Amino acid sequence: MPADKVEEYADGLCYTDLMAGYYIGATDEVMQAIADYSAWFFVWDDRHDRDIVHGRPVAWRRLRFRLHAALDSPEDHLHHEDPLVAGFADSMVRLYAFLPGTWNTRFARHFHAVIEAYDQEFHNRTEGIVPTVEEYLALRRLTFAHWIWTDLLEQSAGHELPDAVRKHPVYRRAALLSQEFAAWYNDLCSLPKEIAGDEVHNLGISLIKHDGLTLEEAVAEVRRRIEECISEFLVAERDALQFADDLADGTLHGKELSAAVRACVCNMRNWFSSVYWFHHESGRYMVDSWDDRSTPPYVNNEAAGEK
Repeated sequence: MPADKVEEYADGLCYTDLMAGYYIGATDEVMQAIADYSAWFFVWDDRHDRDIVHGRPVAWRRLRFRLHAALDSPEDHLHHEDPLVAGFADSMVRLYAFLPGTWNTRFARHFHAVIEAYDQEFHNRTEGIVPTVEEYLALRRLTFAHWIWTDLLEQSAGHELPDAVRKHPVYRRAALLSQEFAAWYNDLCSLPKEIAGDEVHNLGISLIKHDGLTLEEAVAEVRRRIEECISEFLVAERDALQFADDLADGTLHGKELSAAVRACVCNMRNWFSSVYWFHHESGRYMVDSWDDRSTPPYVNNEAAGEK
């Protein structure tokens, strides 16, 4: 974004407000790091989109490899010539400072997979491939970075969860549903922009292409899935909170672990309200007021990726 566009649009995009609604209870330092990382993620998403729209596969490939490298050694990339890479490295240095190295390794593993999923999306969009509904749902869990945002719940709770807790079906079910809601609601609100941009990555578009639904039927089906997701989360949340209570075994460790899991589960609920609010307040989705419904007015179309 050029400086004048930042001044005009940045606050209205509400990126940091979105994170503040997710990660209740985080320290100011953690909250700022998560919020800055989230803002970076949106900018990265826009760069990826522009590289596709303007046919810049070499630029995208270069960025992809640089992000992989910065993820593994962020200190070496703090002054990178590409500000997107430098900003990412800065975020990683800060996020890696709060919890043990085992959390950092897991986060890096999860984000390497996200980068590769973005590469798959680049290929699909370049080739005009609309994934089937099931293919899309699996890929969306990576392009939306489900497990990244779930990992960051532990940052806000100030406690790394052991694998036995984090991978427990009760905890994982609640976490997955909170992220599925966010991704699918994003698809619903992004559908006008993505249809206008001849996109191929949206649950509604997959339903139209592969299930033979009309636009109106696809919108109704996405809404149905979203509403079902909410209902299922309410059940999963109850079970996850009971799971948190059961971890309090009378020891100090059990008490602390129970409190951390409860904090994480409560913030899973906050994804619903914050995502809903964001999509109706952020200028990112107000396509009816744009000159071109496929392109946000704040996006810089210059070939930044070719520099």
